Amino acid sequence: MIIGGKNQTMKLFGSILIVFLFGAVASLFAVAANPAPSRQAAQSPKSEPWTTTETVEPAALAKELSSSNKPTVVCVAPHFLYEGGHISGASFHGPASSPQGLDDLKKWASAIPKSTNLVVYCGCCPLTHCPNLRPAFETLHGMGFAHLRVLLLSTNFYTDWAAKGYPTEKGD
Repeated sequence: MIIGGKNQTMKLFGSILIVFLFGAVASLFAVAANPAPSRQAAQSPKSEPWTTTETVEPAALAKELSSSNKPTVVCVAPHFLYEGGHISGASFHGPASSPQGLDDLKKWASAIPKSTNLVVYCGCCPLTHCPNLRPAFETLHGMGFAHLRVLLLSTNFYTDWAAKGYPTEKGD
């Protein structure tokens, strides 16, 4: 039994066909805008330049800062973020994504012992997108620092450090 007759059935079929075609065209645009990753990229996900032993969580670093074996902490974020709030006692040498910031970091690091217990951090944005931390770590690692670690700020400095009440100071 066909409800509404042949005309209504044709209109329904036409509407379904239009929705289907619209979906197919939208899918083509989505594929063109986001091409599939290469086979090699799918097989080997992007890895960080540091190992898990070369990282430190915020709570662990906060505890270390109050110990007798206090690490040297260096911030490689943009200067306005450092001025707005940084880890107490941290020095500023960055941003490491710029040639000037990386040169400043190298100059500073060349004057300290390679055995320094060194922690580098940024916190400008989520760690997975940070433009400063990787070049800073790779540079310091390449200079031969034996006790180099990265502070894992997965969201940003405020969320993962300051809002948790860890030691912070403002200004230069």
